[in-house]
Amino acid sequence: MFDEKKLWRERVNQRIKELARYSRYIFNGHIVIVLVFLLGTAAYYYQEWLKTVPEQFPAAAIMALVLGLLLTYSPISTFLSEADKIFLLPLESRLSGYFGKSIIVSFVIHAYLLFLGLGVFMPLYARVNDGDFKKYLPFLFGILIMKGINVFIRWNVQYIVENRVHIIDSCVRYAINIVFLFLLFSNAGIMYLIPEAILLVVLLLYYRKNTKNKSLKWEYLIELEERRMTSFYRLANLFTDVPKLRDSVKRRKWLDWVFGKLTFGQDQTFSHLYIRTFLRAGDYFGLFIRLTLICIVVMYFVSYGLGQAFVALLFIYLTGFQLIPLWNHHQNKLWIRLYPIDEKLKEKAFKRLLSQILYIQTLLLAVAVFTLGEGMAALITLIAGFGFAYFFIHMYISKRLNMK
Repeated sequence: MFDEKKLWRERVNQRIKELARYSRYIFNGHIVIVLVFLLGTAAYYYQEWLKTVPEQFPAAAIMALVLGLLLTYSPISTFLSEADKIFLLPLESRLSGYFGKSIIVSFVIHAYLLFLGLGVFMPLYARVNDGDFKKYLPFLFGILIMKGINVFIRWNVQYIVENRVHIIDSCVRYAINIVFLFLLFSNAGIMYLIPEAILLVVLLLYYRKNTKNKSLKWEYLIELEERRMTSFYRLANLFTDVPKLRDSVKRRKWLDWVFGKLTFGQDQTFSHLYIRTFLRAGDYFGLFIRLTLICIVVMYFVSYGLGQAFVALLFIYLTGFQLIPLWNHHQNKLWIRLYPIDEKLKEKAFKRLLSQILYIQTLLLAVAVFTLGEGMAALITLIAGFGFAYFFIHMYISKRLNMK
């Protein structure tokens, strides 16, 4: 006999175990130390920046724009898998409790993110409102009510296939949420806040009426769930091998000029393979771009020259460390082993590519420091970055590859 409560428990426990399994590799000692340092640095400079904020600063508008994104973004975790559209489809009418629990769990997760987001912005609000922190709980209560309505709207919108409707819905809800949050953080009376909530309720009733006789879009829900897990697997794959991760290749035609400059020859086989893999497969190239941009943003807020150089070294290390999985990207492909090529050429090609990536990143970060007006710090960043990259490749990476 089918038991939807048992199915729910099994799916949730399976997901928790899977997330916990890979989280152990993600939040290892290296990353935890770096995260603690980055959070501590960000908190310090945020506190120092608040001292310079004038009372006329548009805190309400900024808080509304940023928190409005968290309020509008309301994905619902259903824990569905590919086989469910065959085996659970006939039982759809008996799964109301299952999906009800999914909505509740999703709301709790989003509520926690809003709790943290509001906590980050409250010092800014207090700065322009005479140090008033007492509004935190009333603000959180009002935001959570709106979040609940947003989650229910999102669930009903998922009964509609047209992507255009999804986009329009997100835009409309974001606009309503921004107005609500702006009035809330501007200390407007409750009579000014009720109309926005009523608009969302009307929108919810409209979607419920138009989807009343529609069935669940199983393919769409499963696709969303797989997309979320794929994003997590990509992150975990930077730290350990993830068998469930499906390889994805992106064309990136605008980078074809790079391949045109590669020399041909048997000794360049793995160079071609690794460069193409870095630029087109997985998320390696995107990781390099994101870490470089984040580092530049962090250095912008670090006014101390040597501090900027230290931040640059920290991100160079992060980039190199998280690109190590590139070495094993093709380990499960049999045709790689058929190459009549010395295995040492593979290690040489990988280390050469990683060296070039870290050297290019060092150069970009040094230019960024120079642009910020720190000439000596830029020179220190350049020299220290090249030296660190050389040591990282020829000492740390060589040792890691020999251990595999």
